[in-house]
Amino acid sequence: MLAQGNTSEFWKYILIGLLVLLVLLVLVLLKFINLWIQAYMSGTRIGLLQLVGMSLRKVNPTVIVRGAISATQAGLPLNVKDLEAHYLAGGNVINVVRALIAADRANLGLDFRQSAAIDLAGRDVLDAVQTSVTPKVIDCPPDGKVAAMAKNGIQVLAKARVTVRTNIKRLVGGATEETIIARVGEGIVSTIGSSETHKDVLENPDRISKGVLSKGLDAGTAFEILSIDIADVDIGDNIGARLQADQAEADKRVAQAAAESRRAMAVAAEQENIAEIAANRAKLVLAEAQVPQAMADAFRSGHLGIMDYQRIKNLESDTRMRSQIAAGEEAHLSSESQKKKMPGQE
Repeated sequence: MLAQGNTSEFWKYILIGLLVLLVLLVLVLLKFINLWIQAYMSGTRIGLLQLVGMSLRKVNPTVIVRGAISATQAGLPLNVKDLEAHYLAGGNVINVVRALIAADRANLGLDFRQSAAIDLAGRDVLDAVQTSVTPKVIDCPPDGKVAAMAKNGIQVLAKARVTVRTNIKRLVGGATEETIIARVGEGIVSTIGSSETHKDVLENPDRISKGVLSKGLDAGTAFEILSIDIADVDIGDNIGARLQADQAEADKRVAQAAAESRRAMAVAAEQENIAEIAANRAKLVLAEAQVPQAMADAFRSGHLGIMDYQRIKNLESDTRMRSQIAAGEEAHLSSESQKKKMPGQE
């Protein structure tokens, strides 16, 4: 009796465990049954176990099912495993599928591997396909205008609009719009700079477009340049005249510095001459101071007599008198000349 009771308890626990497992299985299936029904009704063959496996692999089943349904409805045979692999790699599955559908409608020849590679490279593959079908216009520069100077020194301001189309084959590893803008700006500056005058640019703005297009600026980029149109051309400052004025001002400063240097040298030479004259005067004073001593020595030695000394004194007095008379005559003549210069006064 005891053994039969233990056996019944054992089977009761077994039955309860099976019921719990069944309930859990039903709950799990109910979680994915809606997605399975959607896939089945659209003709996409995805089983319930595949959906459960996606959840276990940390893959969002909703994203994969939506992508697979869109591809199936568009007639694109995509492998569900490829979609899962792209999702696990961090790609945007829905964007890739939409790009493939758009490329298939436009006959661009884009396959899933290329589309996934473009998406994983960080590019918007759907936008690239749309740009490839419908070209877009890029303003160069985005803000303002490109400033360049013609050979006659006049500044020319230009703004261009570049029509580009995405090159799908060069999208991975190709340069972006910033490179196109930089190259077009460089081409505009080069073309304007090679013009003889600014009038040539104003008369024929299309020569800028032709000159820029001939340079093959889309090489190595993810775009193909269809056309370059000059949207606006203006005249800026007279850079040549400003540079000439600045050069003239610089030359004037150099000349002023050289003149100042020469003036300083002249002043220094003058001061040296004044010092030399003063030195010579000092030597003259010393020499004149020796005259009385020489005369005294001559008296003592008998070479100079009293009469000789008196004649020397008379000669000095006569010389001073003549000098005073000459100075008075010079002053009188100077006053007479000033009176002649001032009419109405005697």
